[in-house]
Amino acid sequence: MAEKLLSEYRREVGDFETVDFVDDSVVQGLRDQIDVDVPLDLHWTWEYGSEVEELRNLYERGKKGQWNAETDIDWDMPFPEDEWFLPQQNVQLLPSILATMGADEETRRQASRDEFAHTLSQLLHGEQAALQLCGQLTNACPTMDAKFYAGSQVIDEVRHVEVISKFLQRKMGTLFPIDPTLKVLLDKLLEAPTWKLKTLGMQTLFEGMAVGIFDDIARTTTNPLLKDIVRRVQIDESRHAAFGMLCMREVVKDSEPEELAEMEDFAFSILETLNANQQLDMLRILGPKYDLDPEAVVQVFLSMPEWNKVNSTIFMHTVVPNLKRLGLISERTESDWRRLGMLYDNNSSNESAIH
Repeated sequence: MAEKLLSEYRREVGDFETVDFVDDSVVQGLRDQIDVDVPLDLHWTWEYGSEVEELRNLYERGKKGQWNAETDIDWDMPFPEDEWFLPQQNVQLLPSILATMGADEETRRQASRDEFAHTLSQLLHGEQAALQLCGQLTNACPTMDAKFYAGSQVIDEVRHVEVISKFLQRKMGTLFPIDPTLKVLLDKLLEAPTWKLKTLGMQTLFEGMAVGIFDDIARTTTNPLLKDIVRRVQIDESRHAAFGMLCMREVVKDSEPEELAEMEDFAFSILETLNANQQLDMLRILGPKYDLDPEAVVQVFLSMPEWNKVNSTIFMHTVVPNLKRLGLISERTESDWRRLGMLYDNNSSNESAIH
């Protein structure tokens, strides 16, 4: 079975096992660890023509889809502090919880901005990881088509880091540090020993999660500036997830049963750990500002009548269906995905999640 990551930071909240960092010195230590020892093979190829037509076509689409984060965005568009840019309830956790407690609108609106700034900051850190990992793939991928596309994705990720950091700095005035759980998982992907696991981890798992998050923001926000930025980013992200699927489809086809089991367990361990945090990293930062006990908030969320349906929304958007298509969720692991609220068959309504 899959390795259980961060076992030393796990504890029970009700019947659910969470990953919860409560020691600030441990969190700061993870953030201070900026040098990552990455094993990396460099793979030459002498075939300069196209071997995988679908990958070369994806590369061509990427070239046509380039945009300039400074000049193609109208940065003069406002992002007012006194307006709701996302729905007041049922999309974000903090304003929804505060509404049940009778908090006034100004408090709930500020909580919404804080939570969104935190979410966007974590996406920013993830984009930096994707930038660095795609740089690795230009070395390690075995075909020129994959090298071409990975190289084109590097500039996509540079642009995403640029546009998200500028939005946080210019419009929100806040950039949160990386969450400890996310830091450990991103390091795990960067340290993955093979290009196959790197592609699975970043292109299929994290890009798939990003597609779901950005789609949810694009669908629910009413702010024109944010909608334009996210629309541009999500077009790029859909290509990145497609690259992961095209590469992994060939990998899976050529893999022995032992390697397939390794990939299946790797995917589960990464997403299970992300799911186990249940936003506790965010709640440890923002909960005290709004007199919210992080553990109590998680207990409320876990006790929802349809918790597994709501919790699974972000996973069921892209990443879990893709893993099932690849055969990387099998009878051996499917019950665990369901039990932990990451797979839910009837979650097809594309409703917003409090996530």
